[in-house]
Amino acid sequence: MNIQRKENNTTQNYRVRLYKNGQYQSLHIPKDLELPGNEAIVQKKGKQLIIKPLTKPSLLETLAGLNKINEDFPDVDQGLLPPDNIDI
Repeated sequence: MNIQRKENNTTQNYRVRLYKNGQYQSLHIPKDLELPGNEAIVQKKGKQLIIKPLTKPSLLETLAGLNKINEDFPDVDQGLLPPDNIDI
């Protein structure tokens, strides 16, 4: 099996061994093709497998994906005594 990497319009091929482990098949990925993290997404496209690193979204990306809240929040200060003036 060949693994291809495109970098600066060049392609490098790597021949790797496939291993059978029960119902699973695995391969060893060469060090210079190593993906970040410890999880990946595998997609089958025709006879090719595409492996993409699974990255966690940043906090800003997560917040940007949330739906807007269209309700009024209660006044949490209602019924509390006024704060004391503190000299520092």
